[in-house]
Amino acid sequence: MSTNTNISSETDDNVTTPLIQRPTRHRYTLYHLSTFILTFVSYAMLHAARKVFSNVKSTMAEEWSPVANETIRPIKPDNIWNQTRLFNSPGDATIFLGVLDALFMFSYATGLFISGIIGDRFDLRIVLCSGMIVTAIVIFLFGVLSEWLHIYKAAWYISFWILNGLAQSTGWPCVVAIMGNWFGKEGRGLIFGIWSACASVGNIFGAALAASFRTYGYEYPFLVCTVLLICCAIICFFAIIPSPADVGMEIKHVNTSTEETTTRVNDRETGEETEIIVKTSESTATKPITFFRAWVLPGVAMYSLCYACLKLVNYSFFFWLPFYLHAKFRWQESDADLLSTLYDVGGIIGGIVGGLISDLVGLRSIVVVPALLTAIPMLFVFSGLANDKTANGVVMTVTGVFIGGPANMISAAITADLGRQEILAASDQALSTVTGIVDGTGSFGAAIGQVLIPLIEKRWKDWRFVFYFFVLMTFVTCCCILPLFIREYLLILRNFTIAMSAGCSDLRKRWNDLVGKSEKEAVETIKRDGEQNIEVVDDGTPAADATIKSGVVRVILDENKKVKYPPLRQN
Repeated sequence: MSTNTNISSETDDNVTTPLIQRPTRHRYTLYHLSTFILTFVSYAMLHAARKVFSNVKSTMAEEWSPVANETIRPIKPDNIWNQTRLFNSPGDATIFLGVLDALFMFSYATGLFISGIIGDRFDLRIVLCSGMIVTAIVIFLFGVLSEWLHIYKAAWYISFWILNGLAQSTGWPCVVAIMGNWFGKEGRGLIFGIWSACASVGNIFGAALAASFRTYGYEYPFLVCTVLLICCAIICFFAIIPSPADVGMEIKHVNTSTEETTTRVNDRETGEETEIIVKTSESTATKPITFFRAWVLPGVAMYSLCYACLKLVNYSFFFWLPFYLHAKFRWQESDADLLSTLYDVGGIIGGIVGGLISDLVGLRSIVVVPALLTAIPMLFVFSGLANDKTANGVVMTVTGVFIGGPANMISAAITADLGRQEILAASDQALSTVTGIVDGTGSFGAAIGQVLIPLIEKRWKDWRFVFYFFVLMTFVTCCCILPLFIREYLLILRNFTIAMSAGCSDLRKRWNDLVGKSEKEAVETIKRDGEQNIEVVDDGTPAADATIKSGVVRVILDENKKVKYPPLRQN
């Protein structure tokens, strides 16, 4: 039901219902901008803390391994000279670093499942900032205090790096949920495509920190990162706003009629029009979705398995690319660090362009699968490159576009779509849980990769076999979402065929939001657009495939009597 009215203080005292007020479409406020920036910066800093560790691995491996006693007049035996060393060789230290990566990812993945549930039940701002503070403390103990006090103990490093994974797991579910609260589905692909660059920007910033401060000792990049994390956490605690309701952009418990209505309200003083949704409600509180129910939501399990394979590849580049460039080509660590950031640059480009295309098409997997298939030959090319910085930089960037870009899309825009499905209308506190499931499953895949990569390289003594493993995982990623890709491809092909053969004009942009809506709501919306001849048919029936009559709008319903495709109109 849709009406136009003026703001009035008169209400019906007999019925109490929640009234949700939101700005009209395409209206963004300073709150939206501040939310975008603060969540972007906070997660970028968390990723920078991870990147610092991956970029000082070579230095740490050398520090933990024996060195020759080359003093002019050695007065100590070598066993005393190297008594604080952890390993017998840099190779053994490298294996331990891979184990640390795996332990971090396993604890991070476990924490994501827990943090997702917590984020839907407690204040997102407090959960996010607490995680950042704990992360800062842990990396100080891991990378700074251990070196200052010469605490070279494997148990020390393992314990604090596991805690680091648990602490950092609070970040992604919280920031995605906050962004999902502020930004609707329209334009989400582009907005989240830009915003999801926060991880890549954090990687670039972390690499720059490592390159700038490592000359003073590997502990100093950790120290700088600790200070910046604490400062960022304090700012976010006082400035971030988890939901529009926290600043009065939603108004609840207003008296009105019991019928669900969509009302356009005109303010007499400003002439400003606001869209208001009024719903009858017997219970004013929405319950968070359960963990197991979130798993069975449409698309969650499929994309979780897909992301497990893709994140394995993406995070392998994240953790091992600088080390690979240094080990294979003997480049200076600072050069390898800076050049490896081109992969992240490619991921930023891929996420933004992919998100924009998916918004225009109205579908996600139709963009993800072709990008991943393009990445497979690029991985073969990357594995055989010679010692040429220009060639490596170009291929690295292109590989980032087609691997990092889809990874950003799945972790941000697609996850937000899954957590804001129409089926969740009765329980809107699900986005953090769904995010934790998708990213947590992906992180388990990434953790397995960190164990396998050093073993593969050590077994065959050739990094090309690592790249062959990446090719296999990328192909498996495509297979995981192939059924969804086929369905979306057939949908596009069908709409195109109908439009071309019957002279229909596909009003996807105009009526795209009607997909998933009820028959009544769709018909009323189309009538408001000036259309009177509306034909409602069920999908799979002969009427759905018949030629549309001139001047008629066809609405096709699914088995649940919801709109399945954007309505088509015969010219």
